[in-house]
Amino acid sequence: MLHALAIKNFAIIEDLRIEFGPGLSVLTGETGAGKSIIIQAVNLLLGSRASADLVRTGKDHAELEAVFDIAPDSHAARLMADQDMDIDDGLIIRRVVSAEGKSKIYINARQTTLDFLKQVTENIAGVSSQHAHQGLLKEDQHLDILDEFAQTLDLRRDVAGLYRQIVPLKKEIANLKAGKEKAEKELELLQFQVDEIETASIQPGEDDELIQKRGQLQNAAQIFESVNSAVHNLYDREGSVLDQISGMSARFGRFCDTDENLGALARRLDEISYELQDLVSELRSFAAGIDLDPQSLDQVDRRLDQIVKLKRKYGGSIDTIFEQYRNMSEHLADIQGLEGRIEQLEQEQKGLVDRIRQKSKALSMRRQNEGLALAGLAKAELGALDMGRASFEVDFSTDPGVDPDELVTADNEKIFATGMDRVRFLLTPNPGEAPKPLAKIASGGELSRIVLALKAVLCRGQSFETLIFDEVDAGIGGATSDKVGLKLKELGRVQQVICITHLAQIARYGNHQFRITKQVSGGRTATRITSLTCQEDRVKELARMIGGSRITDATLAHARELLDTAGES
Repeated sequence: MLHALAIKNFAIIEDLRIEFGPGLSVLTGETGAGKSIIIQAVNLLLGSRASADLVRTGKDHAELEAVFDIAPDSHAARLMADQDMDIDDGLIIRRVVSAEGKSKIYINARQTTLDFLKQVTENIAGVSSQHAHQGLLKEDQHLDILDEFAQTLDLRRDVAGLYRQIVPLKKEIANLKAGKEKAEKELELLQFQVDEIETASIQPGEDDELIQKRGQLQNAAQIFESVNSAVHNLYDREGSVLDQISGMSARFGRFCDTDENLGALARRLDEISYELQDLVSELRSFAAGIDLDPQSLDQVDRRLDQIVKLKRKYGGSIDTIFEQYRNMSEHLADIQGLEGRIEQLEQEQKGLVDRIRQKSKALSMRRQNEGLALAGLAKAELGALDMGRASFEVDFSTDPGVDPDELVTADNEKIFATGMDRVRFLLTPNPGEAPKPLAKIASGGELSRIVLALKAVLCRGQSFETLIFDEVDAGIGGATSDKVGLKLKELGRVQQVICITHLAQIARYGNHQFRITKQVSGGRTATRITSLTCQEDRVKELARMIGGSRITDATLAHARELLDTAGES
């Protein structure tokens, strides 16, 4: 329940505070006094967007505050508990709007976001304004109203969740199939290129090794002759280098006992002799390994030519050949795995489609059953609002699928994020006439009563603790307005109702009445509010509403009678 509302520097309101009670509270006053501005302030506190033009001229910010009494087990209390917010003092919402249009939101003294504010106030209060009345003419809102009444919003959210999974999945499958068709055209070339590199079996650094080997093969005969000549001179021929060194070592060795220096030189000559023997052995091994076969050079040239061609084709080096091979192999694997991936996604999609079809059908059946109930209850409420001859109908239709890629039921009924149903409210004002859309036949007065009738029906299944009506009396008068007032009082017995009205026939049913006035002081206009707790104050206000600014004994008597008879209802 809305316990208190404080408004400061907001439009023409300078400083205003209202304390509401249970039951029906009516706000009355002359046109332009600021009644609807109060509703605008409530909307801001419930989560509507703020703008700079709402700040009172000459002020740097506007400040709004609402205090709601909430149950400990309510939706709002649970959300606040999740944020570790203290709820002992209820729900206190404060918004500060700067002259630059920036807004700060506080819940129980803690700054928060607009999204969280909307979540917390979702079931706290519902505002029905002239804008909401016009919204009733928009058929895309009728499904929302029906789901609210039928309490099918959870099932609808399930359908929407599945829909959000299916749509991108269908898109991914379509993209994969398109990619598969394109990839299949390059598959043959890609496979050839991968096979070409695999068949070549190139090793890292192989080109450098082959270039070196080709140089060796091109000079093999000269190298072989040079090596053999070295072996011959060092070891094989008579008087070879090794023989001469061995001889010198032997001659020096005779004098080792008499001259230490010669002994040392002899030992060094022995070491040189051993080193030369090792060198000769290595030269012989090297000579034995020299390939003198002319075909070997031809093989190296052919291998080098193969590698050069591959380098020219795949990037200029063996490293780039390997890189291209990895990329092409991965791409080839991706192409070859496309079919399996598509099959996997199609299987996943089939499961989701089966589920959304099942849930959409279940949702549609519940809607149709509840649609009949809504129509019956709305007709009864309209009867109580002086539209007893009217007939209210909830019309259902579906869209046939025309594209094979569309999401449809087994009966080819298109499925949307909201399900398979298109819903619109139809009205027959008089018996014998065909039902027609509300936008084509509903007058302002009829529309106000239809909104009130639907609110009366919907509040039976809603957790709204506060219902707020702005201009509920638009287009009505006389006996009809009396019935509207009686209906508002009836709603006030089960929940808090706040209503702005210009009609005394409605205002008289209020458990609480507030008079809104506009005063000019110091060249500035400001809205004032007065709680009419005294019976005579209410009589005078009702008399003003009946006869205007000129209050007579007759209007006072009429006003007193209205209040007296309202108390008997």
